[in-house]
Amino acid sequence: MTFGTRFEAGPSRSKGTPSSLEDLFHPNPESSATLSVGKNAFLTLASDAVVVVGKYQPGIARSIPYYNILWAEVSHDYITIKYADQVTKTDVTLSSVHYLVNLEHKSKAETWTEKLLDSAYGKAQRQKRIKILVNPFGGKGRAAKQYYKHVEPIFAAAKCQIDAESTNYRGHAVDIVEKIDVDAYDVIAACSGDGIPYEIFNGLAKKPNAGEALRKIAVAHIPCGSGNAMSWNLNGTGSASLAALRIVKGLRTPLDLVSITQGDKRTLSFLSQSFGIVAETDLGTDHIRWMGQARFTYGFLVRLFGKTVYPCDLAVKVELDNKEQIKDHYRAGSERKSFDQLRDEGLSDTVGLPPLRYGTVNDPLPEDWTLVPHDKLGNLYAGNMAYMTADANFFPTALPNDGCMDLITIDGDISRRTAVQMLMAVDNGTLFDMPEVNVRKVTGYRVIPRDRKEGYISIDGEQVSFEPFQAEVHRGLGTVLSKSGYRYETNGLK
Repeated sequence: MTFGTRFEAGPSRSKGTPSSLEDLFHPNPESSATLSVGKNAFLTLASDAVVVVGKYQPGIARSIPYYNILWAEVSHDYITIKYADQVTKTDVTLSSVHYLVNLEHKSKAETWTEKLLDSAYGKAQRQKRIKILVNPFGGKGRAAKQYYKHVEPIFAAAKCQIDAESTNYRGHAVDIVEKIDVDAYDVIAACSGDGIPYEIFNGLAKKPNAGEALRKIAVAHIPCGSGNAMSWNLNGTGSASLAALRIVKGLRTPLDLVSITQGDKRTLSFLSQSFGIVAETDLGTDHIRWMGQARFTYGFLVRLFGKTVYPCDLAVKVELDNKEQIKDHYRAGSERKSFDQLRDEGLSDTVGLPPLRYGTVNDPLPEDWTLVPHDKLGNLYAGNMAYMTADANFFPTALPNDGCMDLITIDGDISRRTAVQMLMAVDNGTLFDMPEVNVRKVTGYRVIPRDRKEGYISIDGEQVSFEPFQAEVHRGLGTVLSKSGYRYETNGLK
């Protein structure tokens, strides 16, 4: 409910709690939940909102949800409440209300205000110290404008300490974050697409105390690019203003990160890895970028109808390969847990980056891995999050910190009819159950491309060399801010 939500008085109702309609319309000024302000106006702490009576029209109560409240304080005989007003279904804007507080009520007003902030923030940290990295090239050059117009006012109203900086070249965020004082900030927020979060994680990974840094600083995402998967998964929105509110109220959440070894390099992945049709559709359609999001659908269909195959050898460390067991695993992992509970469940606690249990791509395969030829592979897609775009829940059983990647493999010689069904299944969330889709929970895998010298491999949407690579998951190595504190913002399994 926004401040414009109205409750009209009706017949007398049972009394007892401040959340009952009768008590809201006829508040008891002696109650600790009710504050008398201004001229015959009352503010009441209800079950999920502050309710205002008397300021506008008699018999009408208006409310501000606790979740939307950014800050409240008593100063110079006035109480001020700043909040994010839901102006559309997807956007919020900064608003505030001010009321005169009688001198004899000032002490009560200060106590009432603290109770309000307790209800507004719950377990979320107040006054976060946020380092913001703005990609001025993101969102067709509109990221900076979005930040200063829609995001910064919300952070400032919530009394966050803000330090904003623009990135000027590819890899700049890595350089900034590698040198950052991890004790100076609680959050690093990317105002960009998914590319800057990728750089932030890898900047933290370059520190001598990388493990500590990745646990200490939470990474957050303000969606201002062409790919905003991180925000859709953690914030449940592609709106910059609503994501700002989600960050203000965000809960610290451990996040699995994936080590990628290729050649002599080791990098971290937070979102996905792809080889085959998804990688080629994502990275090989820049020449038709003018088509917008439609270029992905077009590129996908062209390759599906062409029955394109991407031969490779694949070795996998499988933890679960039965779809019903994977669903049960997801349901069990979706139960609410606190940050401390999750940290006690054997998550990463190393000072530096954790050692590689399975070695690198250059080492012999672990004894319990078998290299299997895949001559007709159409797509290999490994996900650490559920949504890859706003409407593509490729990995509905993905969890933030279960210590597994969700690995999908699909043959490239499927019928055109099945290919079209798959494209539609991605949109409606039924891809997981299609018999042609092989789904496994894995902790590591190695891909060795074959029979072609050039091609595409995508790590978090970034192109890497077309050569063998190995992936290994580290449970809870990273930290992010999420709305729930324990799961992704998906609709769950179909």
